[in-house]
Amino acid sequence: QVQLVESAGGLVQAGGSLRLSCVASGTFFVVNAMTWYRQAPGKQRELVAGINRDGGTNYADSVKGRFTISRDNAKNTVYLQMNSLKPEDTAVYYCNAFVSPLPMTLPRSIWGQGTQVTVPS
Repeated sequence: QVQLVESAGGLVQAGGSLRLSCVASGTFFVVNAMTWYRQAPGKQRELVAGINRDGGTNYADSVKGRFTISRDNAKNTVYLQMNSLKPEDTAVYYCNAFVSPLPMTLPRSIWGQGTQVTVPS
């Protein structure tokens, strides 16, 4: 059983910063790509930032230059440093990871439970 456990979000004033973390726990072989998504009320879930095991990253245009994704493979953890937060960043943030349970097996998509980030206007 593999779980993704996200850190608590919070309420942050506009212009402030917040760091989210997400750790994979349980029994598995390797964690591959890790990605942060978010879903605002009434909107579809959207990709925020992703990082592969080698450190290659991609970002949504809306967060480029403000958010930074990183990971610690030894800790099976991904981080999302969010700076210069805006009210439009308000959403539930979800962590996703592709986890291989055993060597030479196809990775499975695992989701975290989501964490609320609120930036009041």
